[in-house]
Amino acid sequence: MAFKKKSEEKILDVDAAMQGSLIFRDPVNLRINGKFEGTLETKGNLTIGQTASVTAEISGDNIIIGGKVKGKIIAKELLTLLPTAIVEGDIVPSKLNIIEGAILEGRCIMLRDLLNSDEVARYLEVDLNSIMEWANAGKMPAVKEGSDWRFDRKSIDSWVASGKIGK
Repeated sequence: MAFKKKSEEKILDVDAAMQGSLIFRDPVNLRINGKFEGTLETKGNLTIGQTASVTAEISGDNIIIGGKVKGKIIAKELLTLLPTAIVEGDIVPSKLNIIEGAILEGRCIMLRDLLNSDEVARYLEVDLNSIMEWANAGKMPAVKEGSDWRFDRKSIDSWVASGKIGK
């Protein structure tokens, strides 16, 4: 496995075949040029290079895809599909930039700033009953609209980052 850290650019290059879960809690500039299978959660910037082949559930802030990706992609800020991108799976971006030539085989569901209970449960990958319990107890940021709860995505992200989830 080859990790190259370029301090002047603060980019972590992965040019190897890897399997498993990569989770970055702090912002990074990660570029994958090899093969990856598993789960990938990043803060900051993630680039899937033109030579990359990725089969994964991906979640990140800014994601740029130039290679092949199979799996669900959640981009909290921006998802860019370059002309060489081939994506098979559902994408859930806040903002989307598809450059001519990119191939997307799947569904696109845009992230909204306000989420309902079902959407926040899927977004956090948490049971709906837990979401309802936390909202009713005032343990998570939410606003009541009639009989429904609404959740601001940025407030939820901050709440999760603060470590208060489930407390």
